[in-house]
Amino acid sequence: MSGTITEQQTGIEAGAGQGVPDPELKPLPVWFFAFEGAMGAAFDLYKAWDGAWMVLAGLGAVNVAVGLTVLRRRRKLLKALLKNSRTRKILFGLIGLRVALHVVLGAVGATVESAAGHLALGLVMSALTVGLLWFDQRVSFRALGLTPSGTAA
Repeated sequence: MSGTITEQQTGIEAGAGQGVPDPELKPLPVWFFAFEGAMGAAFDLYKAWDGAWMVLAGLGAVNVAVGLTVLRRRRKLLKALLKNSRTRKILFGLIGLRVALHVVLGAVGATVESAAGHLALGLVMSALTVGLLWFDQRVSFRALGLTPSGTAA
């Protein structure tokens, strides 16, 4: 029975068509995740500066333009990452972290009200967003066998 399963798996890996990862598929660059990092820090950026919504809207437009032009060949990868359950866990985890952080700080009596505090919190949330999305992509590529374990993606 295990021989049959092995043959089926080997056939899927070697076959042309469904389920076969593109060997020339390259990971999204880390700088692309900076757009998502800015969106992860959007709440704090808006709290620190009322005009931040214009900058965030502009970054969103640039993100769409870059996705449709520069990263056009990697659109399938982007869609796959967005459908990935780990990516959704990262999203809900970051939202939960933000809510929990504000609840804990409020309970202790140290709410973030200054612009500097919101900028610092936004920087932390942005760095976490970029780091976690890059790590998620790296894990996905390793699982597919597209990135050797010794190289950085």
